[in-house]
Amino acid sequence: MAKRELQSDAELKLQSKKIYTILNKLYPNAHCELDFKNPLQLLVATILAAQCTDKRVNMVTPALFKKYKKVEDFADAKNSELEKLIKSTGFYKNKAKSIIAMANKVCSDFDSKIPNNLEDLVSLPGVGRKTANVVLGNSFGIPGITVDTHFGRLSRRFGWTKETDPVKVEFAIQEIFPPKYWTHLSQLVVWHGRRRCHARKPACGACPLSQLCPSFGEGPKDPEIAEKLVKKDSDFR
Repeated sequence: MAKRELQSDAELKLQSKKIYTILNKLYPNAHCELDFKNPLQLLVATILAAQCTDKRVNMVTPALFKKYKKVEDFADAKNSELEKLIKSTGFYKNKAKSIIAMANKVCSDFDSKIPNNLEDLVSLPGVGRKTANVVLGNSFGIPGITVDTHFGRLSRRFGWTKETDPVKVEFAIQEIFPPKYWTHLSQLVVWHGRRRCHARKPACGACPLSQLCPSFGEGPKDPEIAEKLVKKDSDFR
């Protein structure tokens, strides 16, 4: 199906604002779906979430955070013991190395405190812009756009950008939305991507964005068929 093209910056910003408003009503409880109590826990959980579901990470972190309470605990962790606790998240050897290295750098360079700015966060092992923006937005209240696979896919489907590189997507969305929207926008779009706008078969016929989305029709238009594709919040807890 050919996509409808948005004709101007003004039209794009009007459409994007309407999409934000609808998603905000559709997902009034949208939030970061990783369980955490402080910046350290969120940083570790986000590292574990790479190539893994938040649900699985949330099953692993209670025991993990019970054993390792402070950044110094992670810095002193034995690889074998940490790997055992996080094995089910996948790529556990690399993740364990990253977490231990990250914790050591936080201890040595940042006085054992998780930094609250993008430049310092991305200097940590295992931490890229996506992870940094998750921590900034959800632990420190500093606006950030989190471009994961869902956010990138929906940004292109909505016609907000044609970019595929996550950093370029992030910068493109910054031109559309003021900073105050960035963190919550990220949560709303990710929630929509997980629940309705799936990669292979989006639930187009059960989507309240149907009149605004240039990609309407990539999934089934029939409401009954589409509704069966919609996932519930309970599927992620």
